[in-house]
Amino acid sequence: MLFKKRIAIIGSGNMGKALLGGILKAKLTPPENIIATDVHPGHLEKVEQQWKVKTTTNNVEAVKFADVIILCIKPQTIREVLEEIKVALDPTQLIITIVAGIKTEMITEKIGKNNPIIRGMPNIAALVDEAAIAICSGKYANSTHMEMAKLIFDAVGEVVVVQEKLMDAVTGLSGSGPAYIYMVIEALTDGGVLMGLSREVATQLATQTVLGSAKLVRETGMHPAVLRDQVTTPGGTTITAIHDLESHGLRPMLISAVATATKKSQQLGEMLRNKVS
Repeated sequence: MLFKKRIAIIGSGNMGKALLGGILKAKLTPPENIIATDVHPGHLEKVEQQWKVKTTTNNVEAVKFADVIILCIKPQTIREVLEEIKVALDPTQLIITIVAGIKTEMITEKIGKNNPIIRGMPNIAALVDEAAIAICSGKYANSTHMEMAKLIFDAVGEVVVVQEKLMDAVTGLSGSGPAYIYMVIEALTDGGVLMGLSREVATQLATQTVLGSAKLVRETGMHPAVLRDQVTTPGGTTITAIHDLESHGLRPMLISAVATATKKSQQLGEMLRNKVS
């Protein structure tokens, strides 16, 4: 075990279950040191059967059990949950939040205690342990707390550390990014079908092409443009296709999409904070 902390996962939806599974697969702590909560008892029965962890519908009970509390709830419920658990919180407990749009300072204000807080933003690929994750620290968190959070998030993907003011940009890039890539895969697939491939074969080829290309960037550390040039023969098929993509504005569209999603995240976050304040 890398650390034998007791962990409470508040909210056992898709992301909560992904983190739970990642923690156990990475052997960060044994199942008996984890408690998961949810509002649906039937859902918790499945979680308990699958992972052999403790479960409860009582968030206060879970908080009293834990050294580390992971908030995996919907933003609309954050005020209610914090109001419920603040009486049970000890200032030494680490709070990790993946609640979209909610800043660490707001959580500190709501609980009225100086708990260390780490905010994380994983994307949907956490479901297959391949998430892109950004984390940032709150006012009372130190390097030890950051390392603990990084261990947990490393179990479901790749982690970077950013300033909290950049979390909206993270949302615009990696939070919404999977949707952009799904559209690329779908479009490549349709191109293959247009040229006579079966949809099954075209989907397989398009998916593996995206996966393999991303893996090359990550494992070689080479700039994407350098890797692109390696498969671009003068006067060949690839440069002809690249010319077509450039003339239709592929890169400006993707850059604009990230910027637009970032601005929308800022707007939604502000609206949400006004609602729960």
